[in-house]
Amino acid sequence: MSTVETVDADGGGSLHQRILSDISEKILSGAWAPGHRIPFEHELTTEYNCSRMTVNKALSQLAKAGLIERRRRSGSFVRQPRSQAAVLELHDIRIEVEALGLAYHYERLKRLKRRSNAEDRALLGLSAAGSLLWIEGLHFAGERPFALEQRLINLSAVPEARDEEFREIAAGPWLIGRVPWSEAEHRIRAMAADESVADALDIDPGAPCLVVERRTWSAEHPVTHVRFVYPAESHTLVARFTPSQG
Repeated sequence: MSTVETVDADGGGSLHQRILSDISEKILSGAWAPGHRIPFEHELTTEYNCSRMTVNKALSQLAKAGLIERRRRSGSFVRQPRSQAAVLELHDIRIEVEALGLAYHYERLKRLKRRSNAEDRALLGLSAAGSLLWIEGLHFAGERPFALEQRLINLSAVPEARDEEFREIAAGPWLIGRVPWSEAEHRIRAMAADESVADALDIDPGAPCLVVERRTWSAEHPVTHVRFVYPAESHTLVARFTPSQG
C-alpha cells in the first residue's frame, strides 16, 4: 500500500504537523504521563496513512524539543521531568471556558511586527535584537471578557508566525501545535487594573486582577512571552504535585 503525505481536509496543515500536534497535545494535557510509550513508528504510519519518513520527522522534532526520549530498539517514551515540582500546565483557555459551560470566542485587538527593544529582549530572554510579533487579544466566556492576552513571539524561532493573522485562533494553541515546548517558566502576581486593562476586561479601574506571565523555550531557543490578565473573581490557579523523591 502506498502512502502519500497530504494536507488535512480542514486546512490544518501537513500530516507532519498533525502528528506533531496530536502527540504534543496528549503529552501537554497529561493524557500521556512521563514514561508512557509512544506508539511505534509503524503503528503511527498505519494510523495516519503516511510514510515512515513523515512519522520519523515528527518524532525527531519532539525529541529535539525534549518532550520525548527515543530509545534504540525500545521505542519512544514521554520524557521524565527534570525535577519533581508544582507546575502549571500550558492549556488552551477555550477548554477552561467550555468546562464552565460557557461559549468561548477570541478577538484579536492588536497585531504588530517590529524590531525587539531592550524590554522585549529582557522578557523573552534574548541576547541580541531581532524581529518579533506583538499580539494583544481577548478571550471571552459567553459575552463577558475572560482574560486579556498580551504576547511576544520570537520570529527567529517561529518564522511561520510572520504571516499568521491570529484573527480566528489565539496564538497559544497555534504555537503548541507547531513548536513543541521543552521548558516553561511562570510568574504569578496580583495587580490593580489600569485604565487600558479595565477597558478591555470591562471592569472598574483599580479592580483586582490576577496576572500570569509565561515564557517558553524549544530546545533552548526562546519562543514566546505571554501575559494573561484575569479579573480576580473569575480565575483560580491549581497545582497538583507529589512528594519529592529526593
